[in-house]
Amino acid sequence: MPSLLLSSPQPDETMKSKSKKSKGSDSMEGEKKKSKKHQKLESEEGEVEEAVETPSKKEKKEKKEKKEKKKRKKESDDEGSETSSDSDLVALNKKPKIEDPNAIVNFRISDVLRERLKSKGIESLFPIQAMTFDLILDGNDLVGRARTGQGKTLAFVLPILESLTNGKNKDTKRTGYGRPPSVLVLLPTRELANQVHADFEFYGGAVGLTSCCIYGGTPYRTQEMALKKGVDIVVGAPGRIKDHLERGNLNLKNLKFRVLDEADEMLNMGFVDDVELILGKVEDVTKVQTLLFSATLPQWVQKLQKRFLKDDKKVADLVGNERLKASASVRHLVLPCNHAAMPQIIPDLIRCYSSGGRTIIFTETKESASELAGLISGARALHGDIVQAQREVILAGFRSGRFQVLVATNVAARGLDISDVQLVIQCEAPRDVEAYIHRSGRTGRAGNSGVAIVLYEPRQKRRISTIERESGVKFEHISAPQPADVAESAGSEAADAISNVSDSVVPVFRKQAEELLNSSGMSPVELLAKALAKAAGYTDIKKRSILSSMENYATLLLKAGKAMYTPSFAFTILRRILPDERISAIKGMSLTADGMGAVFDVPSEDVDTFVEAQENGNMITIEVLEALPPLQEKDEGRGGYSGGRRFGGGGNRFGGRGGGGGRGGGGNRFGGRGASGSGGGRFGGRRN
Repeated sequence: MPSLLLSSPQPDETMKSKSKKSKGSDSMEGEKKKSKKHQKLESEEGEVEEAVETPSKKEKKEKKEKKEKKKRKKESDDEGSETSSDSDLVALNKKPKIEDPNAIVNFRISDVLRERLKSKGIESLFPIQAMTFDLILDGNDLVGRARTGQGKTLAFVLPILESLTNGKNKDTKRTGYGRPPSVLVLLPTRELANQVHADFEFYGGAVGLTSCCIYGGTPYRTQEMALKKGVDIVVGAPGRIKDHLERGNLNLKNLKFRVLDEADEMLNMGFVDDVELILGKVEDVTKVQTLLFSATLPQWVQKLQKRFLKDDKKVADLVGNERLKASASVRHLVLPCNHAAMPQIIPDLIRCYSSGGRTIIFTETKESASELAGLISGARALHGDIVQAQREVILAGFRSGRFQVLVATNVAARGLDISDVQLVIQCEAPRDVEAYIHRSGRTGRAGNSGVAIVLYEPRQKRRISTIERESGVKFEHISAPQPADVAESAGSEAADAISNVSDSVVPVFRKQAEELLNSSGMSPVELLAKALAKAAGYTDIKKRSILSSMENYATLLLKAGKAMYTPSFAFTILRRILPDERISAIKGMSLTADGMGAVFDVPSEDVDTFVEAQENGNMITIEVLEALPPLQEKDEGRGGYSGGRRFGGGGNRFGGRGGGGGRGGGGNRFGGRGASGSGGGRFGGRRN
């Protein structure tokens, strides 16, 4: 019987059992160099040991070994069964990992740019970015189209930077003083130019590329020095870019990329000639890659791409023939509102719909923007009459959250990418669909949700229908926030504010609180409700019209059991049952869509008089409305129906009852009741 030992056996170790020695010998084959004498001795001693074992001992030993073997087998089977069961359970519960095809690791993006993207919280590219990245990096001319707010800027920034540093244009990169730019980006507004330039600075700076931003309203000298020093990327508005080309400050001989962003707005802002001149300055178009990005493709843009882009250009279109062009992540609301009511209703809309985020309000004129900003607490205005340096300060303050409400003209509508804009309010229904798309697109950006509200007068109802029809947006019709809506929103904020007040103030104000509780005759709950209202900024809550949103007005519905074909017919019926002084107070007479009734506003104090007057007529009913029924659309060219004046005012552009001895006097642009003889302010409100 062979036996291999680790070392020579000692005399007292030679009497071990045969089985144990056998196991030891199998595991010790590496020790064959041991002496045969030792092996023989061990074998003989093992046989002697086996021979002296009695039969009873041997049987007991075998039984014991069988039992242990059987026990070990059972334990092994149980363990295997449990392991198998656990494995099956894990296999059943394990869900296959779904990989994101748009993850940045799936694109030819360098490590340094990936780190910059991750620092901004970007782990995946947006659809327009993913669709265009390889096309641009491979050298194709491109037309990119996507809904507003879907990341068109990075769709060209990233592949351009990769092309210049790691792609086909890497060998053409220059680094010397006075080098001409490799990239030219044209944008319609200064604000958008600044925003795109900021992206090129942030990402381009990481790969060693420099950029400058060129637009009007700023000194030429600074821009001229930057161009003479040499830059890789020039971002700017067409007007000032054209000026530098004509002065010889800008040389396009080394250009590798030319980009038109928001190309459709170039047309709207009158940059057609400038854009065509700038694009035509490129001598060898075969060496230049042209990228055109736009949310819409009007005829001029289509001609532009045929003229300046190569025939084998690629198209990345995420809109296609879909009717819905506005952002799908935005809730689109419309609210009938007289201009006179705007300073009162807008703060309540912000409370109810902004969810604590930023708000942008769009007006049609610069004057309106300035005046409305002055009437809304904490708001700032942004328009073309504000000097560029101040505009940049205002935008920086809005972005950083120093103030939450920005009142702007269309200058801020395009391209501004400001995070956490939760609410957009348009003070008038836009005249064209594109304007609505781009204004409402300032919210709901980068996958976030938002709310866009259009305030309109009944005469503008046709515009709302046109926007719905041409854009595919389905507007949700709402009424002005009523006291309960405002109380719920503002009261919650006030309650939080009170809860956060330090307990250290309680001993100081306890005495006054006890005196007030004992002397007021009100319950603690009633007193606390008043305190909440005051903390929320409300000392009085007034009801509003659901037709015009005017405070202290109610909306009534008149029916006479027959069809009403004109507002004049409704006035005739009312004159039969009411005195003339009551009729003169009516505002905004409109017919219902079914032609069987008329809707109008009256002062809140006159409601009971109108409702009681229905008893004076045959089959006449007058009721107070809680929800506005569908109304007939008015011709925008026609005025209001009360005496031929808009909203029944006396020649006042934005309605409202003025002082100074007559209805609608005072010339209040945004209405309101002026003090006697004062003429009132343009935005209304009581003057003292």
